[in-house]
Amino acid sequence: MRILRRIGQWLDDRTGIVALVKPLAVHPVPPNTGWSYIFGSATLIAFLLQVVTGMALATIYVPSTGGVYDSLQFINNQAAFGRLLRGIHYFGASAMILLVGIHLIRVFLTGAFKFPREMNWISGVFLLFLTVALGFTGQMLRWDQNAVWTAVVGAQQAGRVPFFGTALGHFFIGGYHPGSFTLSRFFTLHVFVFPALLLLILGFHLTMVIRNGISEPPRADRPVDPATYREQYHAMLDREGVPFWPDAAWRDAVFAFVVIVGIFVAATFFGPPPLDKPPNPAIIKALPRPDWYLLWYYAVLALLPHKAESYVIVFGPLLAVLFLLVLPLWANRGHRHPGRRPWAVGSVLLILASIAVLWYAGIHANWSPRFDAKPLTDQIIGSTSGPVYQGGQLFSKRGCLFCHRISGHGGKRGPDLTTVGNRLTENQMIIRIMNGGYNMPAYGGILGSGQVKSLVAFLRSRKSH
Repeated sequence: MRILRRIGQWLDDRTGIVALVKPLAVHPVPPNTGWSYIFGSATLIAFLLQVVTGMALATIYVPSTGGVYDSLQFINNQAAFGRLLRGIHYFGASAMILLVGIHLIRVFLTGAFKFPREMNWISGVFLLFLTVALGFTGQMLRWDQNAVWTAVVGAQQAGRVPFFGTALGHFFIGGYHPGSFTLSRFFTLHVFVFPALLLLILGFHLTMVIRNGISEPPRADRPVDPATYREQYHAMLDREGVPFWPDAAWRDAVFAFVVIVGIFVAATFFGPPPLDKPPNPAIIKALPRPDWYLLWYYAVLALLPHKAESYVIVFGPLLAVLFLLVLPLWANRGHRHPGRRPWAVGSVLLILASIAVLWYAGIHANWSPRFDAKPLTDQIIGSTSGPVYQGGQLFSKRGCLFCHRISGHGGKRGPDLTTVGNRLTENQMIIRIMNGGYNMPAYGGILGSGQVKSLVAFLRSRKSH
């Protein structure tokens, strides 16, 4: 201990670090700041863990289309602690997104975005979106079949922006098709641009927290009045304030330890997300889907009516960002207590319930084609020869079973055709098969007249008895 004390004294004499850190450690905070205040610091710990594991992974990761997939396989199967590092990095990203979301909800419900902490909230909103952007670009760096097609889907969404959507889509993937420029762009954004922006805004955010102080627990009888709030707040700190360390910081330290252990345990037992097949743009049988935290948005886009897609893709995120940024400027005074703000509690419950339902739908993804659907059996077809049998075989061979169900077999993207013979006439079936429809290819130039007759015969046999 004597040696450590001397080393500490030497460092403080040369750097003045104690004079710099001590005021931050002992600055007073409001009393009764309980466990609901721990999520901001836990997010910071998760980010630091991401930086450390990301630096380690970057020493092996090869950001080129020719070597990236093999480098990931090497990390998973051969590099010392490679699988564990990838797992920690993956679950650390998930923890970071989850924690920053909970922190945002806590701040919103307790009205901590009101005067004088408007800039705390605005900078926190930017941190939230940068965190999600880091997670999305990190998924792209896996550069498997799922990642490549997810990049294509993202570029298509960017292309919906009016006027300059095409240029934005080309910038998104670095050209007309995903390739080396796409991977290089996502690697640069994930490793350099987004972390630098996040550190810059994080420094500003923490400066605002120190300057404006940690918000006190809300009281139903004490609304925020900008004319008197600062005087009342500092009087409360002088009268009842407690030092941040150790009176309040011990909870942050305990929860940070729990978060780190939880990430380590999850990475050890579950490991990193498995890689899909190597990227091959010629293979169109892919089901691009984001990681869990964007599955709800994936479900929104899939369930939208076709005519509303462009409007929701462009104006939905724009309106959400504008609302979050304008909120502290529009409602910076008044009550903070959740009991006096039922609209705030109700809106959070509604949003969380909607995300939960959409997330569940995103997991099952009934709108996606089932490329693994097994061919119809003779029992389901109901025949072993003739036009009906030939049509049933053709129904499976031509991929109709990917999107349509017959007697419980097949996909759910298109209508269930188990009893289609009761609904459509022969001519209606021929028109639909030949001309196609929304999300259905036209088979007029693919099938011969005999094949069309066999397929119609099979579909006409699908009736309720």
